[in-house]
Amino acid sequence: MGGGFRVLHLVRPFLAILPEVQSADRKIPFREKVIYTVISLFIFLVCSQLPLYGIHSTTGADPFYWMRAILASNRGTVMELGITPIVTSGLVMQLLTGSKIIEVDNNVREDRALLNGAQKLLGILIAFGEAVAYVVSGMYGSTDQLGIGNSFIIILQLCAAGIIVICLDELLQKGYGLGSGISLFIATNICESVIWKAFSPTTINSGRGAEFEGAVIALFHLLLTRTDKVRALREAFYRQNLPNVTNLLATILIFLIVTYLQGFRVVLPVRSKNARGQQGSYPIKLFYTSNMPIILHSALITNLYFISQLLYKRYGGNFLVNLLGIWKESEYSGHSIPVGGLAYYVTAPSSLADAAANPFHALFYVVFMLSVCALFSKTWIEVSGSSARDVAKQLKEQQMVMPGHRESNLQKELNRYIPTAAAFGGVCIGALTVLADFMGAIGSGTGILLAVTIIYQYFETFEKEKASELGFFGF
Repeated sequence: MGGGFRVLHLVRPFLAILPEVQSADRKIPFREKVIYTVISLFIFLVCSQLPLYGIHSTTGADPFYWMRAILASNRGTVMELGITPIVTSGLVMQLLTGSKIIEVDNNVREDRALLNGAQKLLGILIAFGEAVAYVVSGMYGSTDQLGIGNSFIIILQLCAAGIIVICLDELLQKGYGLGSGISLFIATNICESVIWKAFSPTTINSGRGAEFEGAVIALFHLLLTRTDKVRALREAFYRQNLPNVTNLLATILIFLIVTYLQGFRVVLPVRSKNARGQQGSYPIKLFYTSNMPIILHSALITNLYFISQLLYKRYGGNFLVNLLGIWKESEYSGHSIPVGGLAYYVTAPSSLADAAANPFHALFYVVFMLSVCALFSKTWIEVSGSSARDVAKQLKEQQMVMPGHRESNLQKELNRYIPTAAAFGGVCIGALTVLADFMGAIGSGTGILLAVTIIYQYFETFEKEKASELGFFGF
């Protein structure tokens, strides 16, 4: 036993008290999986609308505004933390095991249980730490106003919600539902935002008078109330600071492009060494690492935003702090936006006109986005066990070989495709994100890319489940 195992053994005393969902002891029918998935989603959505008890205020600029969409969180509710604890703990454990800092033998049942327990324990600790930080930092009013009792109740609510999210994700992952809770909650949150901004009946007072927030509702309202129909159409398509029809069409276009590109893959033929005539294939997708480059990029940027805002509030006159980011509140949304420093240059230009007016900003953003996504994609295959070396090892364990190639050359042959697919796929994901941002897609380029890739994964899961059963929904 190595040192890595001793680290995992520290989790043993906590296994008995950690909440756990038992693995399914039978094959769950597709219909039941759909029901479990819908129930999990319903619980999450209820928590996203349930206001926190004991808070004094959630007014003022939201320092976590940039993270809300991809972390499925909702300000002032028990789902304030969203999926942050489980995503952070998952990424940390993936990096630790992938880099062999913690040695895990996935063939040993106890190791798998200890790793799962360690990830869960870390997630709960992160939820507690973030809950304390939120309360102490004055997110809900000063601690003097809240008092010890209310502060404790708020922390308890946020921790309980974090545990609920962890359990819901585990429920789906262990075969009771479809996909994972993380993917389901991210996609739902982003799709909800897109649908709301397209069809919201809320009226907003702008400089042009009362307007509907929803782009589609605003289109029909303008056509019905304005005598000059051409001007009404122009306003519906190009109005500023509110969702417009052009934004909606850009969102649909990006959705179609990503869906189309998901089908691009290189299929490598493989055959069994033992069973003669048994042929198979190993597909290498264009998006080999799926949406991981975007998730990692988002985590990097949102942490930069958070640290930069905290420092700017306290030490706004410091040169190094200003180099990291200069912030101001938007007069339209009330959110803090970067207007200078590194935080500004890694933020997408608000429109094509803004990109044309500030070409250096646009160029820096494009180069940064493409480079970081390619780097994260190549790094991820090494730490997640999907590199050419890992795939070659898996195929050898399954007694599979590539026709026309020696078994010893399997890794070399895979090396021709996998690193290239990872890097190029990362660049493509980054380029599509940039395109979505420049075109003004609703929900940001990052959000749209995450939603589309997750929805496509669910579509593939549905197809596999339906193929394994007779009839639709198990009927």
